[in-house]
Amino acid sequence: MTDRILTADELEAALRAIGAERYHNLHPFHRALHAGLLTKGQVQAWALNRYYYQASIPAKDASLLARLPTAELRREWRRRLEDHDGTEPGTGGIARWLKLTAGLGLDNGYVESLDGLLPTTRFAVDAYVRFVRERSILEAIASSLTELFSPTIISERVVGMLGNYSFITEETLAYFQPRLTQAPRDSAFALAYVREHARTAEQQSAVLAALRFKCDVLWSMLDALDYAYVTPGNIPPGAFRPESQA
Repeated sequence: MTDRILTADELEAALRAIGAERYHNLHPFHRALHAGLLTKGQVQAWALNRYYYQASIPAKDASLLARLPTAELRREWRRRLEDHDGTEPGTGGIARWLKLTAGLGLDNGYVESLDGLLPTTRFAVDAYVRFVRERSILEAIASSLTELFSPTIISERVVGMLGNYSFITEETLAYFQPRLTQAPRDSAFALAYVREHARTAEQQSAVLAALRFKCDVLWSMLDALDYAYVTPGNIPPGAFRPESQA
């Protein structure tokens, strides 16, 4: 728990410091991904496992939406569902992520089946969905604040992957362009909510812990990818096995 009540500016600074220290753009696997140091099979493994995170975001957001007490808050949060699920078939972030996996040569049916997931991916994503469903509204909203830092990683990813992998195209990376505007919009709302509603030392400690937890979720997913697909011989039974190492 914080030893005193922080001002809203101090709380925001503490939240941003968590991102500067813990956001997963610092992970060695991501550094390698952006620098063009991975094989096609390793990039496939990343996209396949990240799909489960992307596909679970609407379930996470729907569980929070159901608990929000005002129409204003529900309208704001409902946009996140539309961003990821789309407003009709073939639209939205999940559909765009499937364009990424298809562009990498993965069958959509296999990706959507989740058969090739790493166990840690499933456990980490499920833990995040459960966190948002079970914790306070304030903590659930605070856990989304990794979006404060996502425009930087998206820009690095698009430039790095387009420049370093012959099998990546702008169409393959279609998921990311809308996120450059959606993520700042969403994080601005969440940050304003946290600044206004985290008024006690206990509440402020809880929102800081929520953001650390979310950073840990994303970091652990990359730990699992690094262990399974960078170190030889560590792919667990049933998980995706790359056919191409090109």
